Amino acid sequence: MRSKSAITIHRPDELTESLRRAWHGAMDSSPDYANPFLAPEFARGVGRYRGGARVAVLHEDGEAVGFFPYERTALGVGRAIGLGLSDCQALVHRPGVTWDTRELLRACGLSVFEFDHLVEEQKPFGPYVTGTFASPVLDLKPGEGDYAQWLRATYPGQAKTTLKKERRLGRNVGEVRFVYDERDPRVLRTLMRWKSAQYRRTGRMDRFSKPWIVDLVEHLLQVREEHFTGILSVVYAGDRPVAAHFGPRSRTVFAAWFTAYDPEFSYYSPGLMMHLRMAYAAGRDGVTLMDMGRGEKEYKDWLKTRELRVAEGFAVRAHPVAAAHRLWRRPVRGLRNTVLAHPRLRDPADRLLKTVGTLRTSGLAHSSGAGARAR
Repeated sequence: MRSKSAITIHRPDELTESLRRAWHGAMDSSPDYANPFLAPEFARGVGRYRGGARVAVLHEDGEAVGFFPYERTALGVGRAIGLGLSDCQALVHRPGVTWDTRELLRACGLSVFEFDHLVEEQKPFGPYVTGTFASPVLDLKPGEGDYAQWLRATYPGQAKTTLKKERRLGRNVGEVRFVYDERDPRVLRTLMRWKSAQYRRTGRMDRFSKPWIVDLVEHLLQVREEHFTGILSVVYAGDRPVAAHFGPRSRTVFAAWFTAYDPEFSYYSPGLMMHLRMAYAAGRDGVTLMDMGRGEKEYKDWLKTRELRVAEGFAVRAHPVAAAHRLWRRPVRGLRNTVLAHPRLRDPADRLLKTVGTLRTSGLAHSSGAGARAR
């Protein structure tokens, strides 16, 4: 006898307690869905500040068996919820559940659905994938022993150098201490200020220039649930914060998200110090995997124990808006990915962005000075 299936659409804050429990159950059913970015709490947080946030719930025989969070524009253009911020995307479902992607888009009122960190398991989206990419992870219980033992055995020189810099920081500035779960929102604002300055110095788009992202991050710091908790971690030298990180954790996965440090202390490699301290503390707190997110960085290559694969692409159904969206977005993505994949292109591009950032920062400083003199 065939099961009866249906799809219902909800705003994230309209999900009932029973639907949230079913979503959590689907997360627990597979390690593919254990990432906190796949939790209903993240979708609900984004929904507070993004009016187009929705969740499609897949039902079989009256039971909720799948959850598809997304954002929708008035023209029916869809994107993974928190696209540009989320480092993990999926239709979270119970084992054995499948779907027809075009029927799903039709039920959601979407002509196109854009994703860039889709988990590899999502086979129905396979025909729409335009590329797959490495996403480095740290197994915090790799084989016998813990992550600290693995790192010392695999990269003894790097580990010793980092510890030596940490001791030197303690001698020169003040006793080094680490707080894994800092609750002071003032430190979060310091982190966002450092990160904004870093974005500007390196010529990147400043995410924290967008008020809704600032509001979302401040909200997520207050979320403390089993499948999603906002964790603010800080390295102090004496009473002075030197480096900080904010990211979410689920029961078993900690997502590295926003890391920044006071550039005055860059000699001591505080960002690396932060990631090592976080990995050790998260492992003691029951986390088994730390997800560093897609992107090639030297520090990720050193810290990772292995890589996952994530996909990007555009799921579409026949519609003129879908064709126009792909024509606009795909060449931009293709150029970016080509640059990122080739060091001969990536390194000059980084230098150019840093030059632009320096000019932009010095221009802002000059304008501020001129304004001060005028006043």
